[in-house]
Amino acid sequence: MFRGGYLGKLLRVNLSDNTYKVEPIDPAIQRRYLGGRGVAARYYLDELAPDIDPEGPANKLIFFTGPLTGAPLPSSCKFQCATVSPETGHYLCSNCGGDAGHQLKFAGYDGLIIEGTAKAPVYIWIDDNRVEIRNAEHLSGLKVSDTIERLKEELGNSRISTMVAGPAAERRVKFCGIQADGRSFGRGGAGTVMASKSLKAIAIHGTGRVPVAEPDLLSEVSRAAVKHARETKATHTKFGTAQYTGPMNALGCYPTRNFQTAVFDGIETISAEYMAEHYKVKNLACYRCPVACAQLCEVREGKYKGLQSDPEYESIGTLGAQCGVSDFGAIVAANALCDEYGIDTMSCGTIIAYAMELFERGIISKQDTGGIELRFGNSEALLDTIEKIAVREGIGDILGEGFKGLARRFPDTMDFMMQCKWMPFAAYEPRGFHGIGLSYGTSSRGACHNVGGWTIRDELLTGQYDRFAVVGKGKLVKQIQDVRAYIDSLGICTVVRSSLGFTDSPKGKVLEYVTGVDFTPELMEIGERIYTLERLILVREGIRRRDDLLPGRITRDALPEGPARGKILTDEMYRVMLDEYYAARGWDQDGIPTRQRLEDLGFEEEIVERARDYLVEGK
Repeated sequence: MFRGGYLGKLLRVNLSDNTYKVEPIDPAIQRRYLGGRGVAARYYLDELAPDIDPEGPANKLIFFTGPLTGAPLPSSCKFQCATVSPETGHYLCSNCGGDAGHQLKFAGYDGLIIEGTAKAPVYIWIDDNRVEIRNAEHLSGLKVSDTIERLKEELGNSRISTMVAGPAAERRVKFCGIQADGRSFGRGGAGTVMASKSLKAIAIHGTGRVPVAEPDLLSEVSRAAVKHARETKATHTKFGTAQYTGPMNALGCYPTRNFQTAVFDGIETISAEYMAEHYKVKNLACYRCPVACAQLCEVREGKYKGLQSDPEYESIGTLGAQCGVSDFGAIVAANALCDEYGIDTMSCGTIIAYAMELFERGIISKQDTGGIELRFGNSEALLDTIEKIAVREGIGDILGEGFKGLARRFPDTMDFMMQCKWMPFAAYEPRGFHGIGLSYGTSSRGACHNVGGWTIRDELLTGQYDRFAVVGKGKLVKQIQDVRAYIDSLGICTVVRSSLGFTDSPKGKVLEYVTGVDFTPELMEIGERIYTLERLILVREGIRRRDDLLPGRITRDALPEGPARGKILTDEMYRVMLDEYYAARGWDQDGIPTRQRLEDLGFEEEIVERARDYLVEGK
């Protein structure tokens, strides 16, 4: 069916019996679900039953590349992981850049599935068609950078790609990511799943290449796309995603002190400009990226002098303003600690901000925190708490359970627990951008501006939508989600997607030149099919309308100051958006897809039949 892009092979590793095998991938599945996120979700549906223990042997790590991963195109670096999330208890899709995706492809595989649990710590070594499961007891407890250094030395290859579970994951902090070549499968706890399997790391080295159907024609397109990306993404190169920090604050939409307000008075010392002048060392880039948006920064004085990290907008927002911290050096250090321990910065910052509010309300005390004065603005308290989370000590042991565990301990604080489906919010204020509220609520993996849909472009940058309007937001969020679903399945970075013609009106010949098949006119439908597949998974796991709602702080409390002062996203306003969204998707009013919609989207009959117990017929 395909003349390039796909390799048609899946590597399956069983840690329980220390075996592996190579399996063919049905090209019909890749044709229908594209690759990456879509194909990973399809395998998840087939292989993971509802209600399994996320940290038990029945869970799996399902990695898939897309048809463009590793192809000679700008930013063809992305691949996806699907698993049951320890943080939320349900379906998780997670996206990663760096080098591991294309290395897996170069080794000869479109996908990697890891199942079972090893009896003792191990790591997996994939060297083209040679696969080994090696003892990793000597790596147990090591921080991420130390693990990578040891692996490169042990394997005698400095060019290997690595995916590592940090020591916090080994201690079962619920929101640990998989650290991969300076990037990460960050949200939802995929690293915790990895550690629960006694799998410390995966090392990959591939010497092959991704075949393409029309190499000469693709080369022309690639050169034009690189030029376009460099011309249109210069601000990304200069500041990275930190460029949004100042504008969000100026609009009164920058979440501050656990979303109690949306204006941060310490903005001058955490802005992108301040970062570039005082902390930036250099740019970092993922595979074949012409933009290099990562901004490597260094702490230049104090206790954490010498620590380096590349904090993005979300990490600056959650570890900074959310915690009331205006010391950018502390943010760089906090980000570095999270990376070394393998902790998701976004969940960590938002959960610590919640804990700071608990402390200031008197719900927890210095006795509970082990003497930490856990108040907003206390940068030392932020760093000390990250350390405690990482080692599961005292208050860190409690916070390491994530919001789902915290809700059992502090049930009366749900109104200011900033989460949806147990995933902590990103650093955008729903009362200032109503579309983002709907994105958080309907995201497949819990509150997320990426999977859920980054509405900021349409609500602010293009001027097409009033950010405080509710009518029209349901259709907008659906459209953005469908675009992101197919982008995540292609294997490219969203930053450069428009340079390759991948927008909400996909155009161009990239897919045809790579695979020999012209998917492009179908991409929006494929994106909708993928998103609906994810909702089928969630419905099977018990998710309904009640789980798509927002916490009381957003729906009951107006913003107290700034340009958006007095704005609120009430339950009734949210209902209008959610009803419109469900209608646009062809789901019923409880968020369940109709049988007719599944048939219209071209789902396999076997999936429709398997879903009959929880589908509604629709009219």
